[in-house]
Amino acid sequence: MAGVVADPQQTKFVLDESRIPRSWYNIAADLPVAPPPVLHPGTHEPIGPGDLAPLFPMELIKQVVSQDREIEIPEPVRDAYRLYRPSPLYRAHRLEAALHTPAHVYYKYEGGSPSGSHKPNTALPQAFYNREEGVTRLATETGAGQWGSALAFAGAVFGVDVKVFMVRASYDQKPYRRVLMETYGAEVVASPSPDTQYGRKVLSENPDHTGSLGIAISEAIEDTVTHPGTKYSLGSVFDFVLLHQTVIGQESIEQMAMAGEEPDVIIGCAGGGSNFAGLTFPWLGRTFREGRSYRVRRLHVRLRGHGADDAAREDAHARPRLHPGAHPRRRPALPRHVAAGEPPEGARLDRGKERPSARELRGRGHLRARRGNPARAGADPRDPRRDRRGDRGSRNR
Repeated sequence: MAGVVADPQQTKFVLDESRIPRSWYNIAADLPVAPPPVLHPGTHEPIGPGDLAPLFPMELIKQVVSQDREIEIPEPVRDAYRLYRPSPLYRAHRLEAALHTPAHVYYKYEGGSPSGSHKPNTALPQAFYNREEGVTRLATETGAGQWGSALAFAGAVFGVDVKVFMVRASYDQKPYRRVLMETYGAEVVASPSPDTQYGRKVLSENPDHTGSLGIAISEAIEDTVTHPGTKYSLGSVFDFVLLHQTVIGQESIEQMAMAGEEPDVIIGCAGGGSNFAGLTFPWLGRTFREGRSYRVRRLHVRLRGHGADDAAREDAHARPRLHPGAHPRRRPALPRHVAAGEPPEGARLDRGKERPSARELRGRGHLRARRGNPARAGADPRDPRRDRRGDRGSRNR
């Protein structure tokens, strides 16, 4: 589509269903340096297929070690993708105007999927491969609920039962996410739960534990290895998860061609890595193979890590960034000039300036107490309107 000149006022760039990618892009085939191997937590030796077999079906394990550049998308998965793919690419005209920038800003919108995020891109193939291997039940964890919703949807599509351990803080704060999962047929329990030995141990030490993603993962894996016919499923970090998400970047390459433009800077949100990898890996493949000069930046919220003890604090949230791991391909194997994430020339970053605390901002009037929360509004903390867990019940309704 070289030489295409798009209407400068065009906002949406939409591909026909026939343009859904027919294969996932495997960046391992093009990396100039192989990423470090995943180590077994017990032996500290590289993990092999035998270590993964109790958790994942063999087809997914093969994708972890594959060096093929393209891995074919099974037709039943591609057919399910048609419910929401290809996703649209938008040009953000009003944002450009608000920023007074000559740059053209585009974004890929993944919110039109049946679960509202990019997560079904990997949930669907995971459910499919498990069903093909005879698995009848999947166990997983979810923090804010996006991944649990996606896997519940995928389980409904391919007829696989789903058990979701949802971090208790989110279980209480986000009832509609739980209802969505249950609507798709999943069983959802608050984590820590009485359903596992580890969950019972945590609850015995602290009956009001608000949970953490690490605890939920531990419960899901314990559930997997103690229930015949069950495998574990996850929505971030692992090689095959990043692989499945590359449909995003492949579509965006075609859509940018429709717009008659090529990006200078590609920005992806980075938590466990699937969003960032899905958008950027196909573009990075062109960098490695064709010598393109895209600058790739990853953005993430810098938050203090929460272990099991820290997560018990009253203000603990199950934010996606609190994922206890991130995939190694997100950073070390990328060339320094590509992975450094430098801002565009001329950009101003006050890196050395310490940010004011929330308390200081409140003193300046920048933050207001949440509505309906007497404790934050300065009322007596013994007010009977306060829930025994503090203010968690008022958040994110």
